[in-house]
Amino acid sequence: MSKVSASAVRDVIVEIQKGSQEKKRNFVETVELQIGLKNYDPQRDKRFSGTIKLPNVARPNMSVCILGDAFHCDQAKAAGMEFQSVDDLKKLNKNKKLIKKLAKKYDAFLASEALIKQIPRLLGPGLHKVGKFPTPVSHSESLVDKANEIRATIKFQLKKVLCLAVAVGHVGMTEDQLVANIMLSVNFLVSLLKKHWQNIKSLYLKSTMGKPHRLF
Repeated sequence: MSKVSASAVRDVIVEIQKGSQEKKRNFVETVELQIGLKNYDPQRDKRFSGTIKLPNVARPNMSVCILGDAFHCDQAKAAGMEFQSVDDLKKLNKNKKLIKKLAKKYDAFLASEALIKQIPRLLGPGLHKVGKFPTPVSHSESLVDKANEIRATIKFQLKKVLCLAVAVGHVGMTEDQLVANIMLSVNFLVSLLKKHWQNIKSLYLKSTMGKPHRLF
């Protein structure tokens, strides 16, 4: 049973949106869920990791690059999306600096199914190291939809510290969209934890520049 009610989330969202209206920024602020854990030993307990697709796109400005075969490069060109062909990747010549630059330039990558196996050979472990190994995409799928799917997907991963933060939306979304995203994120995170709600010490919501609001 969820210990956070939708009405509590809604109250916080109203506060956050009010705060962001009062102090207008030059960009759309992201709404972030910050989680503090307890009764968890990252050294000994199994570290968890899970991804979930949210009902509403959380990060519309996330840049996605397609590493494509000829078919996908044409598709990307038509859709006005950024892409790299096999020849472009070969030109990098496994130069670590150039690969790092490529990895830094985009938030995520898509790659044609036919290319996925060649990526490590063409680029080495560079993308994998920074957690941006491409998501495969087939010829029957739409690149635009697939890119939006990535923008709507969030990842919970426990590292060495007992706090996590994930982007669950932005201040330009409606209350209902934010409530739906946040409720799903919280409940999914709890399902990943060994003792569920007993592992959660605190939950805060905040916008990029706003102050944190406690949920739990």
